[in-house]
Amino acid sequence: MGISIAICETEAPSAKCRELRADIIRVLVPEPERFGDAAERDRVVSLEDARKAFPDLEAFMARNRINPESDAIYMDKVKKAEDAATLEPMAETVFTGWVVLEGLSGDDRKAAVDASRPENRVTGWDSLGFDEMNAMCAECPLSWDKGRGCMGAFGPDNSKLPEIAAKHGCGLIASVPESAASGKRFTPEDGAVLAQEVEKLTAVLPDEGKLMVRRYAGPLERLGAVADISVREGCGFYFF
Repeated sequence: MGISIAICETEAPSAKCRELRADIIRVLVPEPERFGDAAERDRVVSLEDARKAFPDLEAFMARNRINPESDAIYMDKVKKAEDAATLEPMAETVFTGWVVLEGLSGDDRKAAVDASRPENRVTGWDSLGFDEMNAMCAECPLSWDKGRGCMGAFGPDNSKLPEIAAKHGCGLIASVPESAASGKRFTPEDGAVLAQEVEKLTAVLPDEGKLMVRRYAGPLERLGAVADISVREGCGFYFF
């Protein structure tokens, strides 16, 4: 396994994705029916009922290109109009759990967001395609990893760079494995400390041998880039 490093991009004023990441458009909540028409619904037919209508259920799934591992038949996945017409009287409306925030009042919108977990929220950023994301990252001033984005590799979890850092009194870099495991968030003030440690380790790394220079010059360069952005933009960073 490897360890990566990332900027807390939503804390940085210059982040091109900041507004999109802050724009929550859908949330998954325990009681979606509270939110009326904003709650998404599916029309669903049980496999048992579908088999009553189509004894050869496998053939039905094949011609409609439905995953044979499906646990139910979702009407929006039925491609053949005649098959859909046969199943429609058996279909039941079920809540998906998702609520679309557009159109909700301010209070209802807040209630929906508060009822959801952070990992169960879809933002404007999540709605972009990979090409759109990559293009935005390439133009972003926070894209410290050679235009590839604001996160990149620190190194394998058995990297000796933390050990070397500890040897030379560089506590932040020495703590990287523990910080990745705990999910610790570092501050812009820590960014200034990181910059100092990178400068020190870059100077002493040749004393550790040519192999260490070849192996860890790249990670130190990336750490330096993160430290510079953290200080310049006033944003934190973390390892994961």
